[in-house]
Order: sequence, then C-alpha cells, then structure tokens
Amino acid sequence: MLAELFAAAARACRDRSPLTQRLLDDAADDLGRGGVTARVMAGSERDREGTMPGLRFAGAVHRLVLEGRAPGLAKHYPSVGGQPHLPMLWQDALPALEEHADLLRHRVLATVVQTNEPGRSAPLYGGLVVAAQEAAKAANRTVPFCVRLLEVGASGGLNLRPHHVGYRLEDTVLGDPDSLLVLDPEWTGRPPADLSHRLRVVGRAGCDLHPVDVSTEDGRLHLSSFVWADQLERWNRLRDALDLAATDPVGVDRSPGPEWLAGQLARAERDVLTVVWHSVVWQYVSPADRAMGRAVLADAAAKATPTTPLALLVFEPRRVDGPDEYRFELLLKLWPAGISLNLGHGQGHGTPFTWNVTPWE
Repeated sequence: MLAELFAAAARACRDRSPLTQRLLDDAADDLGRGGVTARVMAGSERDREGTMPGLRFAGAVHRLVLEGRAPGLAKHYPSVGGQPHLPMLWQDALPALEEHADLLRHRVLATVVQTNEPGRSAPLYGGLVVAAQEAAKAANRTVPFCVRLLEVGASGGLNLRPHHVGYRLEDTVLGDPDSLLVLDPEWTGRPPADLSHRLRVVGRAGCDLHPVDVSTEDGRLHLSSFVWADQLERWNRLRDALDLAATDPVGVDRSPGPEWLAGQLARAERDVLTVVWHSVVWQYVSPADRAMGRAVLADAAAKATPTTPLALLVFEPRRVDGPDEYRFELLLKLWPAGISLNLGHGQGHGTPFTWNVTPWE
C-alpha cells in the first residue's frame, strides 16, 4: 500500500517536477524490495492517502540537501545550484538514505506536508476584490467593504497578507507595486470586479494544527523543503514571501479549525466583510472536522446581516478525468446576499489561473 501511495505521488509530479517524480518512483521500487526506504518509512506503513507519505519523504530528503548533509545528492538539486541527472539520482541518494535513515524516519513521522504556496495569493486577491464589491452591491453601498480575513490551515501564514503583494498584469500592478513579493498571476481573463478599487484589509488571523514559525531558520527550512527542488520559480517566490513575512508578522494560532473558527466568528464587525478562507487544506481534514466546520459556518451565516456580511472563499482541488487528475477551483459564497459563485480554476500553486464565473452548485 505504501509503495502504491509513493507511485501515485510520483504520477502527480508528472510534467511538473521530473526530479521529484524520479525520486518517488525509485523509492516506490525500493519499498517493494524492502530496501532502505522501508527503514525510513517504518511506522508509516498504514498511512492513508491524505497524509501524503511520499511528499513527506521527498521533503525530508530535500531538507537533508538544504542543510548540507547530503553533498553527493546535492549536485542533482537546482535549489542548491545542482543540475539533475536522473539516471544517477537514486544511486547518489542511497548513501544519504543509509547514513541518515534514523533522522529521516523521525522527520517523516513528525511532520506534515506544509507547502504554504504564496502563489495562491493571486487568486485569493482577485476573489477578495470580487467578494468586497459583491457584498457592497447587495447592501446598496457605493464603496466596497473592508475585509477581515480568517484563514483555516494557514501553515506559516504566508497567504495572510494578499494586500501587501504586487500582482503584475500587462498594463499595471495590482496590490502593492513596491512589495518584496511581486507575482505574475498568469491570469486568463479578469475577476468580475473593478480592479481600480484597492483592497482594504483591516484584520487578519489564521490557525493550523501544526503552525510554522517563519521567523525562525527551522520554520523557513521546513517550508522550503516541500518546494520541489527543480521548480526554481516557486523556490524564488517562497524566498520573497518569507522576506515579506519578516517585515509584516502575522501570528498563526495552534488550534483545530472548527473550534478556532467558532471563536473568531462569535464577534461580527460592523461595515466589515468577514472572509473565511482556506486553500488545498480540505484533503487533510477529517470527516468529523469537516462536518463541524460546516456547522460553525452555517450558524454564523444565519446571523450575517447586510452591514456584517460573511463570505467563504476557498481554493481546493476537484477530481477530473483520471484518478490522478485534479482541477483547482476558486469558490465564493456570500451571506446574507445568497451569492454562490465558481470564479474560475487554475493550477494548485495558484498560477496560472483562468477567470470563468459560473454558479457554484
């Protein structure tokens, strides 16, 4: 079963990270032979798909490279200046796996996948602009609402500062053009909103079961290890996002999502749109917590008013076509306006993204 999960994770990297795909394919074969990968993954044999054992393994190996513990393997990793030679990758990985098997096993058992991809701020920004303006229309206001952003599954909180990021379009830069993090959102189409109105965020908070402190070297290494090492654009984007976070700290509470959300939604702010947000989190949430979260949100939605509106904005995968094919959709609900929209779809890392508004059914 574990070898099958590794193979599935390898297929998910297809055409996006040849290095990670090859590492996981070879590790899956090694698991089948009872090789060193079985020692590294001891204790994880009964993992389910949602725990992403293959990506935890790949992240643990990448962290060895980032820490300088695997110089023979580093020559394959562009994140440290290497150049992949895939036919030799596993041969060069084996000495590092053998030498650090105990450390790798500890890290695989103790960690969860934490991508905290800052590229997702691009569709989030567009979705927030749409939400603020649609809520204003429903309340017969001429000025968009200010936004209070609540993120469930926030990891290191890198997506809790969308208004402090720049978004480069053909003829302008949305958001903050002087930001340390300027994204090319690669948008096809545009959000159904007036982009000349600047997004105003007046409150931010997040929670996570395993929050990452991005002010520490350990936290930065942890997030960096889960970026596929041959995707240098993402690597550089994360570097910039971490630098931005250092200038604009936002705390992330250690808490289960439903409990935290209930406390946050217990108070409503007049003339502020409260937006509950999560991205690529749903697959990690237990069925019980999903049900509790829905109940908490439904209770708050029933109490929303035109002057204290509530929104749910999520960017989550939906399976399409084959078993390993997904499309990530940006979905918006607004209360009490009763608006429910599918705003578009894109890649899991947030870019590129296609705006194509349809009803959310």
